[in-house]
Amino acid sequence: MTARQASSRTARATDRTRYDRATAHLDAPVAIVDLAAFDANADDLRRRAGGKPIRVASKSVRCRALLERVLAREGFAGVMSFTLAESLWLARSGVEDVLLAYPSADRQGFAELTADPELAAAVTVMIDDPAQLRLIDDARQGGTEVVRVCLELDTSLKLLGGRVRIGARRSPLHSPAQIVELARLVARTPGFRLVGLMAYEGHVAGVGDAVAGRPLRSRAVRLMQAAARRELAQRRAEVVRAVRAVAPQLEFVNGGGTGSVQHTAAEDAVTEVAAGSGLYVPRLFDNYTSFRGRPAALFALPVVRRPGVGVVTVLGGGYPASGAAGRDRLPVPYLPEGLAYDPQEGPGEVQTPLLGAPADDLLIGDKVWFRHAKAGELCERFDALHLVEGDTVTATVPTYRGEGRTFL
Repeated sequence: MTARQASSRTARATDRTRYDRATAHLDAPVAIVDLAAFDANADDLRRRAGGKPIRVASKSVRCRALLERVLAREGFAGVMSFTLAESLWLARSGVEDVLLAYPSADRQGFAELTADPELAAAVTVMIDDPAQLRLIDDARQGGTEVVRVCLELDTSLKLLGGRVRIGARRSPLHSPAQIVELARLVARTPGFRLVGLMAYEGHVAGVGDAVAGRPLRSRAVRLMQAAARRELAQRRAEVVRAVRAVAPQLEFVNGGGTGSVQHTAAEDAVTEVAAGSGLYVPRLFDNYTSFRGRPAALFALPVVRRPGVGVVTVLGGGYPASGAAGRDRLPVPYLPEGLAYDPQEGPGEVQTPLLGAPADDLLIGDKVWFRHAKAGELCERFDALHLVEGDTVTATVPTYRGEGRTFL
């Protein structure tokens, strides 16, 4: 064992002691956020952003109290939301700058937006198709407020004449000509104002480049990402120049995500970066060379059975994350270190057996701590987050679910 590995194990053992002590009065299942880690991660994001403001991705936080906490910090400004209903709710809660990151077909929401001047001033909606403009107009129900619009650029890397495509299938607008055509349509359509551009490079920001045990794949990912960054930086700059010629009042150009903050922020064409997952640091971020965060959000499940030597069973645990199904979408047993799933069962709906030598030291009622694969999706399983400082729970705050808000 290296000195670094030994230090990491010691730190994790210390964290387990703190978390167990802080939550000794709470029955599991229970979810926590370590505020020292959360704040340290926020500081690291700000450092990597190099002075450009960070718009907080709410889908990766899903807790108003923690959104407010990070927005109160220097270097963070505005929220990137994931549904129109959430956008309106946040705006009514006092968030003055909400960018809806995905197109919506919520007709009732658009009726509310276009009928309320305060909501219309606070919320910017995303489009990438003329049909979305028509849907908004048809949904107005007499609402006359001007709708703030952001256009999304497809960031995918296209090779071999377009026969190979790397990146998420999001916007159909790939070339400067395509996005400028839609910008011109927005500019000449009454009731709409083009204020922003967004380009999320998920194949750079959301794909780890240091997968354990897969050095060749990791190298291939790094080469792909380097090529993708070069291509996108040039194309994004061309798009911004072209769109500003149509809409000189353009207020922002948003890009990036937790895994690409420093690279995206370095582009002159980008005025702000987006990040959210990096505040919690779920397990998917263990496979990155570009930064190292501190796990801040965890959940604990109680030991309810001891089936045999080297085995314990905890209650629940089947909390898979979204995305292509695979082992990397599963939560990972974290504390005590050394536990693993039974490969024949995995994490179950109502119980999860865990294997490993540490199982023999666990008693009925003890807590096993897990990290979720993705950030905010943890909050869809818990009504509250217990905020830990040192070895004490200093506050308990509701998640979106705890406030009765399940937007998707």
